[in-house]
Amino acid sequence: MPTQGGLMDVLLYLVPGVITAACVLGGVQVIRRALRTSRMWARGLTAEARCLNTYTRTSGGDGTAAHSTLHHVYEFTTREGERFRFDEAGGESTVVAGDHLVVRYLPERPQSATALQPARGRLILGTAVLVAFLAVVGTGCVLFAVSARSAL
Repeated sequence: MPTQGGLMDVLLYLVPGVITAACVLGGVQVIRRALRTSRMWARGLTAEARCLNTYTRTSGGDGTAAHSTLHHVYEFTTREGERFRFDEAGGESTVVAGDHLVVRYLPERPQSATALQPARGRLILGTAVLVAFLAVVGTGCVLFAVSARSAL
C-alpha cells in the first residue's frame, strides 16, 4: 500500500497531468471544429433548411452571473435525398420555428452542418482566444507540477 507521501506524489502529477491532457484534447477539438466550419463556408454544399425549434440554455446563477445561449434545431435534405437534423448554438435571434434559411454542409459530414453566416475573422479570433486559454491552463498545470516537485 502506498504511503501518505507516495500518494501525494502521485496526485501531484496525476491531477495536473489529467487537466493538461484535457486542455490538449480540447484545443485539438476547437481547432478541428474551426477548420471544419471554415471548409463548410468555403467549399460546402448548400441546402434549404427549416428551423424546427429554438430554445435557450442557461448556465450560472445562484450568486454568479447567468449566461444564456440561444440554440436552433434545423432540418434539411441533402442533394442525395437524406434528411438531417442538427442543433446549433449562437444563431440569429430573429430566426424562429418555421423559418426557412440556407445551411452549408460537407458531403462527407452532413450531420455537422451550419446555418451560421461566414465570419472568418470572428472564427479565427474565437478559436485563438480559446486555444490560448487552454494553453495557459495546461502550462500552469505543468509549472505547478514541476514547482511542487522541486519544493518537496
